Amino acid sequence: MNSISDRVVIAETRQWVNDIVIRHNLCPFAHKPFRNELIRYAVSHANSDNELVNDLIDELLLLRDADVSKIETTILIVPNCLNQFDSYNKFLDVADMLVTQFGLNGTIQIASFHPDYQFADLDCEDVRNYTNRSLYPMFHLILEEAVERARNSHPDVDSIPVANMNLLQTIGLDEIKRQQQMCKIEEVENE
Repeated sequence: MNSISDRVVIAETRQWVNDIVIRHNLCPFAHKPFRNELIRYAVSHANSDNELVNDLIDELLLLRDADVSKIETTILIVPNCLNQFDSYNKFLDVADMLVTQFGLNGTIQIASFHPDYQFADLDCEDVRNYTNRSLYPMFHLILEEAVERARNSHPDVDSIPVANMNLLQTIGLDEIKRQQQMCKIEEVENE
């Protein structure tokens, strides 16, 4: 089985950010970095947790040292491992540990997205899980300074998760699944 190309993984993820996250305003702060091309899309070729640790460290340090006029946030996409949500969820502890280990608390935070994301208090097929469901397992690395700017520009940041869940209930499970599926690209053989 051939793995999907980085070009396709990134194109699909960009499409998902545009057609799901931005279209439905799931993250009111995504519009500007998306429009200004300040989002770095990185694909990890890791097939194991250990390999992924190295890729995550590289991306954390790259974002820490980046010129914010060129990179404000990074989406690390992981198409080849952590496909089970339980494994992904356990790896989040490792990710948080790395942030602490490299002295990045207060500098970078990590938001989590997975194709099977499930909040602890929701049923697997509850549409509200789609606030964090993506096409691939991914880690969204965000500069805290960007988070602070966003918090200062939004009247009620704490209301966003509840508003998103209410919106998704209005859209409905079948429709959000259809929209998410529309972000997938059919890769042409022999490219």
